[in-house]
Amino acid sequence: MTKVSQMSNDNDILIIGGGIIGVSAAYFLSRQGIKVMLIEKGDICAGSSYGNAGLICPCLSIPIPAPGVLTQGLKWLLNHPESPFYIKPRLNADLLRWLWLFQAHSNKQALHRAIPLLRDMQRSSLQLFRDLIKREKLSCHFEQVGGLTLFKTERGLAHGRDEVEEMQDFGLDMELLDGDALRELEPLIRPDIIGGIHCKEDAHLDPALFVSDLAKVAQANGAKLLTQTEVLGFETVGSRVITVNTTRGVFHPGQVVLAAGAWSTPIAQQLGIKFLMQPAKGYSITIKKPAKMPKRYFYLGEAKVAVTPIGSDLRFAGTLELTGLDLAINQRRVDAILQAGKNYLNGIDSDDTPEIWSGLRPCPPDGLPYIGRSRAINNLIVATGHAMLGVAMGPITGKLVAQIVREEEPELALTAFDVDRFTH
Repeated sequence: MTKVSQMSNDNDILIIGGGIIGVSAAYFLSRQGIKVMLIEKGDICAGSSYGNAGLICPCLSIPIPAPGVLTQGLKWLLNHPESPFYIKPRLNADLLRWLWLFQAHSNKQALHRAIPLLRDMQRSSLQLFRDLIKREKLSCHFEQVGGLTLFKTERGLAHGRDEVEEMQDFGLDMELLDGDALRELEPLIRPDIIGGIHCKEDAHLDPALFVSDLAKVAQANGAKLLTQTEVLGFETVGSRVITVNTTRGVFHPGQVVLAAGAWSTPIAQQLGIKFLMQPAKGYSITIKKPAKMPKRYFYLGEAKVAVTPIGSDLRFAGTLELTGLDLAINQRRVDAILQAGKNYLNGIDSDDTPEIWSGLRPCPPDGLPYIGRSRAINNLIVATGHAMLGVAMGPITGKLVAQIVREEEPELALTAFDVDRFTH
């Protein structure tokens, strides 16, 4: 076992989690000269930050709980292997309470409250992505060329028409297009696609390259990154963490940042804090050098699958499975995602073996992240619960964490992201 020197300076920060949020926080803190130690139980960017769709998508600022989502999910239960949304039936008090509150937030009032919050978080991150990539000379295949949502059915297109009208009311740059107009932008769209949405302000990138390169910059700024290091427990005095016990030593940080994604819940429970959050499994399949490549990302409307050009590769990402902390890959789901791609697009086959991946997204029942200080432990800052938008909101969350650490006024209001909002 490697001996790690203990942290004793009250200004030192211990970050738990090596995904985009933890790494972004380490970057912004170390750039301000603050001593930072980041610990990660696996490798940097080994979790959901690695294989996701790589979208920064203000035009898709719709939270997971939306009118009719749970009802549709219950219907999809009958077709579980191919359905985009699946809940594993089980008697679990936390899951039942989560579902109850999820349904309570699946209404227009909650939707209209969440959209501008997610929009502003993504727009702020989008600006930070541009700034960071330019300032630090990061190479991550970033492209801000918009995206296209595609529909095969009249019902899907009608839903898209309503979505455009609704999102335009929130100032988002979106336009409804017919099938021919879509094919003018992206010729590989199949002839039977009848229409879709042009999401003009969105962008995409290779999330793994971005996180890995930003981690190197944070290290160059003085941040220490310790991988293969798992939290075993905490010691507290009053309402403060004084000791963090890990598999690679003992730490005495001044403040702790919890940014461990879906694993934030069991870690927080060791401090007596109970987040209401469910891990939602998703899959991606990355095809190497397909026969044809689009310029923009696609979102396949009825199938709920994202298709993203990442360098010379094409990534298909989809599904939301509530099955607990389970990363097992269901081949039938993988096949369904790939088949959805073929149902909407031509020329996407490749002779190379695709890379198959699964990851867990941390999902609160209202679709909004947890960002801020815990009232139970006053030197604990929480930054988790970003659901399907962890990459899209990663840089701004890291910057907000740095502002909280420095007791500055956060540049975005955090009231809606209150860490303790479901405590009682």
